[in-house]
Amino acid sequence: MTTSSADAVANRPPSVGRMFLDRVAATPAGEAYRRPVGAGWESITWGETGERVQDLAAGLLDLGVQPEERVALISATRVEWVLADFAVLCAGAATTTVYPSTNPEDVAYIVADSGAVVAFAEDDTQIAKLRDHRDELPALRTVVTFEGTADGDWVVGLDDIAARGRKRLTDDADLVRRSVDAIRPEQLATLIYTSGTTGRPKGVRLTQDCWVYEGVAVNALELLTPADVQYLWLPLAHAFGKVLLTAQLASGSAAAVDGRVDRIIDNLATVSPTFMAAVPRIFEKVYGRVVTMAAEEGGARKKVFDWAIGVGREHSKVTMAGGTPGATLKAKHAVADRLVFTKLRARFGGKLRFLVSGSATLSQDVAVFFHAAGILILEGYGLTETSAGTFVNRPDHYKLGTVGLVFPGTDVRLAEDGEVLLRGPGVMTGYHGLPEQTAEALTDDGWLRTGDIGELDADGFLSITDRKKDLIKTSQGKYVAPQAIEVLFKGACALASQIVVLGDGRGYCTALITLDEDAVTQWAKHRSVTGTYAELTRNDDVQAEVAAAIESVNARLNRWETIKTFRILDRDLSIEEGELTPSLKVRRKVVEQHYTAVIAEMYSNA
Repeated sequence: MTTSSADAVANRPPSVGRMFLDRVAATPAGEAYRRPVGAGWESITWGETGERVQDLAAGLLDLGVQPEERVALISATRVEWVLADFAVLCAGAATTTVYPSTNPEDVAYIVADSGAVVAFAEDDTQIAKLRDHRDELPALRTVVTFEGTADGDWVVGLDDIAARGRKRLTDDADLVRRSVDAIRPEQLATLIYTSGTTGRPKGVRLTQDCWVYEGVAVNALELLTPADVQYLWLPLAHAFGKVLLTAQLASGSAAAVDGRVDRIIDNLATVSPTFMAAVPRIFEKVYGRVVTMAAEEGGARKKVFDWAIGVGREHSKVTMAGGTPGATLKAKHAVADRLVFTKLRARFGGKLRFLVSGSATLSQDVAVFFHAAGILILEGYGLTETSAGTFVNRPDHYKLGTVGLVFPGTDVRLAEDGEVLLRGPGVMTGYHGLPEQTAEALTDDGWLRTGDIGELDADGFLSITDRKKDLIKTSQGKYVAPQAIEVLFKGACALASQIVVLGDGRGYCTALITLDEDAVTQWAKHRSVTGTYAELTRNDDVQAEVAAAIESVNARLNRWETIKTFRILDRDLSIEEGELTPSLKVRRKVVEQHYTAVIAEMYSNA
């Protein structure tokens, strides 16, 4: 850690509210956000953002919201979410984040367990979840809606709260500033309920200082500059999305905000961002689409594509090793770039400096593919319990296949079994109302047991092997890390969506596989094959393509790790069926429960 970054982290502001007001004061005319309006985008300055946030914060204070009281936020990612969150934090209260896809029963549980006194609800769908369980929410006094129907009583509009705040500020202009000045670093700022793989979600308690530290640490790494434009689509109910807000406050960069996943490709071309963070699934889908399209074109175009990727990989290998490509390789790469790579970069708007991948492990094959095309994906690592970021690769110092170097101000060590242990300002204070589970996660001297198995190389770069609880032990006593195999497969199969490797207590490993609907539909169209998604999963040629990918993966594994047989499921895994978390992580136990018979059949001859 450099002296300058250490100083920045040590002298960080006391609260997110202070960061926010300081940013507004420093660059009032600078662009803060863009939001979609009709067919275009509307820009909002930091000064305009400051006025709106202070109105909303004063409105919350006028409602009687007290320091550290919880205010639930149930919405997709949009500018109103950002404004509401900053308003809550400037009022000294704490945001309880809820995914809009959360079912009504879990919404009621989270709002009740957090003790939320106010809830921001995006629309009538989210209002209904609260209204239907109102008897279970005695603490919830007011619902504020972004675009839903206000009833003038329990449900009020966002503009109504802002108007109430403006009226209060007319009589007491320094109300919000006094509120911000009173906020302490250790004060609760956010309750994020982990989606988990079993049981009820746990509320992770994160302080004002957690988020301030994250923003200041990212800024100290000089990842973003005031000239950057971020495309922000990640769920702000998730720590990975939310950490980007304080990183933006620290850097003074702008963000185009739109949480509609189906609009990502179109929006990227319009916004032309310099930076975007995403989960691996987004990069896997782009990779699969590009590879599939190249295969469909066939002939000379396919040969040119394959040649260009080969040149790109060679060029990438030299530059990643710190070398300088020779004249011949430079010339070939210039041709490959003109013929192939510029088209791929254009899909991302043409101005990207880099991308960041987090929330799950990114296939190194996918990362190398993008790097060969001149698109740098910096993988990072963190948990909800660490306010998201704790490790990240740097644009000028990275190793593909690792999650990078630790953030300035955070300590890391590995336990005897390889579990990654972390300690620093971003670590949670505990699980809300769960002292026993808090004690299991945190040591007496402040180290967080992450549950992830990792390796640190001589340069300090961390590689995550797998989740500790997901490690497979075969009946022969051999350990298998399923995540590593699954990541390899996603890089080998352009049709893949999800894969779950099985084998715990069994004599060999097997896999449940799902296909990406867009990729397999395009594959079928090119071959004039008809059928539903379910029918295509049974197609002999599809089965053969997946089998070939499995064989290529098996060639890179130890004998006891190889997948002996697999089944392609007739539908993709989904959030609605409980098989994926809202951040698209696989709930292995749920998948195994849903496909007990299929799994049993794969082992029937064992």
